[in-house]
Parts: sequence; structure tokens; C-alpha cells
Amino acid sequence: MNKLLIVGTVAFDAIETPFGKTDKILGGAATYIGLSASFFNLQSAIVSVVGDDFPQEHLDLLTSKNIDISGIEIVKGGKTFFWSGLYHNDLNSRDTLVTELNVLADFQPKVPQNFKDSDIVMLGNLHPLVQSSVLDQLEKKPKLVVLDTMNFWMDCALPELLDVIKRVDVITINDEEARQLSGEYSLVKAAAKIQEMGPKYVVIKKGEHGALLFHNREVFFAPALPLEDVFDPTGAGDTFAGGFSGFIAQSENISFGNMKNAIIYGSNLASFCVEKFGTERMETLSKAEVAIRLQQFKSLTQFDIEI
Repeated sequence: MNKLLIVGTVAFDAIETPFGKTDKILGGAATYIGLSASFFNLQSAIVSVVGDDFPQEHLDLLTSKNIDISGIEIVKGGKTFFWSGLYHNDLNSRDTLVTELNVLADFQPKVPQNFKDSDIVMLGNLHPLVQSSVLDQLEKKPKLVVLDTMNFWMDCALPELLDVIKRVDVITINDEEARQLSGEYSLVKAAAKIQEMGPKYVVIKKGEHGALLFHNREVFFAPALPLEDVFDPTGAGDTFAGGFSGFIAQSENISFGNMKNAIIYGSNLASFCVEKFGTERMETLSKAEVAIRLQQFKSLTQFDIEI
């Protein structure tokens, strides 16, 4: 089986949307990526850090999904990263209420020895220096490196971000971030500019409006499935990234054609994530449910037309 190395936060979230609110619950980019990637036939490991306030039951959940957690450092006397957010009525905009870095402030990632030869590396949203540090520890060049980032790092660590972007094959960002990073309003021009920075593939996430994949002059668009219930968009982008990277790791096929399928698999899994708060839906999701909805995705986008 191919190896997928996942780097990112394992955290506590407190979320409020128009449909309800939660106290501290399991969150973090690496958590969502790992849960999503667990639907594929691969070996995966998470590199992250938590405090000793992090419940054993959350670690047990990850191991129950066959995720290697030997790269999750537990800091004695430390507190786990905490984020709290309030979503507005359209669920596309949110206010960050609290960000407590805690043990994440001094995080020095340590890649497990048996994952230093990983085939696929998924760099979740973290400080670019942490992302670079992980790449420095690898003993062979991965077949594919995927990077997720956000506008926060563009604002406060742009030189470091540009350095790590040079080293990756795929970047996944949302439309607002693509425009900020490139200085271009047109997403086609933005993707072309970003490819010049290093990545051969650019994935631009558009939330409820789907996702775009750019490679050279080729473009692919995947819609988002219209859903009856959307409770909480937290983690949807990370769930997408887990599905995208997990499918590629399983299929061992790094081509534009196969990345189209990976976009669909990522979008499919993300559509479940938003149906309940936090990781709740992903924890109980079955492969049968995933397969049924994948067929719905196919029906949504398939049509016969004479040209």
C-alpha cells in the first residue's frame, strides 16, 4: 500500500452557526484530512502536536481508522490548540472569536521513521516553516506533495510561504486566497500565475460552488452537490484535501485525468462533513454511503449532447 503523510493541526474547536453551537469538540486540519483519507486503501500517518489535555478517546478514534499517530507529539503540561468561530447566515463568511496556539506555538514536527519514504505528502494549513521542515526530513522525493494554506500566512509569512510553494506539486486554496496570492482577479489568470511559482497543479475551492483544477492550459470544474442539510462548514476544505490526496495515494496515478477523479472524491467526502457539527458525520460515515453519493455526483454532471 502507498503511504500518505499528513501534516497539520489536531485541535479543539468551538463552533456557532445559525443552526446551533458546540462546546469544545475535536477539530484540526490533520484530523479532518486523516478521517477523509481513511476511506481509501493506504497507510496514513499524522504529524502534529497536542497537549496532555487532549482526550485519549480522540486518539483512539484516529487509530480505529488505521491512522498511525506515532507522529502526534503529546506535550506534558501543555494545552492543545483551540479555535472558536461564529458563522454568518450564508455559512460562507465567519468571524474568528478565539485562537489559542498553545503547544502549536513551539511545534517542531517529527516525521516517523517509517513514513520518511512516503509516496504522497499532504501539508495541511500550518506555518510555512513547519511545512518546509517536514519536507526537509523526508529521505526520498515523494511522488506528489500537496499543500494547503490560507490568507493569514500570505499576510504574515509571505517569503516563507513562497519558498515552500516552490517545493510542492499541488496547491489547494480558495478563490479569495488565489486572488490575494496572485494579484489577479480572474481565476484563470490567478492559476497561471500560481503555477509559475512552482506547483504544476492548482486547485481553487469555491465552497458550495464546487472546485476548479488547473494544469497548464487545462481546466476542470467539479460542482458541489446540492444538499438538504448544511450545519457546519468547518473542516470541509480539509475533508476535501483528504479525499483528494487519499484517492491519488490509493490509485498510484498522478495525471491530470486522474486528478479530475480525485477532485470528485474530495468533493463527495466534503459533502458529508458539513451535514453535522465538527467531525461527527465523518466518524460514523460508511463506505456504502460514500458509494451511493458518488453515483449522485455522477448523475449530477453527466449528460448526452450532440455536437
